[in-house]
Amino acid sequence: MTTPTRPLAGLKVVELGSLIAGPFAARIMGEFGAEVIKIESPDGGDPLRKWRKLYEGTSLWWYLQSRNKKSVTANLKHPDGLEVVRRLVAEADIVVENFRPGVLEKLGLGWETLSALNPGLVMLRLSGFGQSGPMAQQPGFGAIGESMGGLRYVTGFPDRPPVKTGISIGDSIAALWGVIGTLMALRHKEMNGGKGQVVDVALYEAVFAMMESLVPEFDVFGFVRERTGNIMPGITPSNTHTTRDGRHITIGANGDAIFRRLMLAMGRSDLADDPTLADNAGRDARRDELYALIDAWVAGHDEADALAALAAAEVPASRIFSVTDMFADPQFLAREMLQSVKLPDGRDCRMPGVVPKLSATPGRCEWVGPALGEHTDAVLQTIGYDAAAIAALRRDGAI
Repeated sequence: MTTPTRPLAGLKVVELGSLIAGPFAARIMGEFGAEVIKIESPDGGDPLRKWRKLYEGTSLWWYLQSRNKKSVTANLKHPDGLEVVRRLVAEADIVVENFRPGVLEKLGLGWETLSALNPGLVMLRLSGFGQSGPMAQQPGFGAIGESMGGLRYVTGFPDRPPVKTGISIGDSIAALWGVIGTLMALRHKEMNGGKGQVVDVALYEAVFAMMESLVPEFDVFGFVRERTGNIMPGITPSNTHTTRDGRHITIGANGDAIFRRLMLAMGRSDLADDPTLADNAGRDARRDELYALIDAWVAGHDEADALAALAAAEVPASRIFSVTDMFADPQFLAREMLQSVKLPDGRDCRMPGVVPKLSATPGRCEWVGPALGEHTDAVLQTIGYDAAAIAALRRDGAI
């Protein structure tokens, strides 16, 4: 059986980034066929190599985040190392970078220089605050973007300080916007004579763009959205409830017909037929009453029984999944969302499958994150360096 060509096959990406936002964007491109050449410092490489849980000295997150990438070492403090990067960029379609604005310019790798070298280049620039404005050159990680962009203010319970989500969601959101913008820039390039452009993604703006009706509600009504725990005021009922056996399930019954089915499943035909609860506005006006009733019903059932009753009534509901639940869940397995790969020592390791699912040209993992500089020689040979020149670069500390 012939393996289908992936949709980004033929594109060359040079990744000048580290940790999360830039590398996550490049990972997605690599999963769908782009050749991703990750530039790393020969002195240790991307710090992500040593973040969180290590297996045989290397982060398991690294193996996931850098799958399908080629690692090339280049010392950006050495003129010959910079020349290696320039020669790679000259043949690239995309550069992904998440340095603080101004850093690449000081190195002679800014947009003006690289676009003159390669007029068709699309440059994805991810940073805390974007390439312009009074905060542009300040450092900013995903946590800062989540805080400034409004996400942390509304996350948590009203009687407690704001909390973060359990992952680096701000970086990941920025990466997704970055991929979207890059694909749009490539489309523009196709339609307008092959001219590239900059895709400028600020972490705080990436988060801010996800904040639903936060801005118009304040502008029109002066309403400030606050922390509300697991409920969403104005959308009722949608909440998390605790079962008799101490498990937690989420029920989303805010559709009119779904709410009626939930009430019937709970044995409350009176509420199912109550005209004041027939639409969301009426339900939200009686939010506390309804949540108390649902809390009590769920608390009277074990998790399995509650979920079975809700499934039979076609009411959207789910347990709060831990990773243990995911590894045993038929839906995860059927959708190949737990993909088995080989670590460098041959050990089997499961990683998340590729998203989204394309019917004709699906993405895939071909190899896990590489060893530092694993592909340096092979890649440099493609841009005109012979074995002697590569040995000299390595001897001089340029790669």
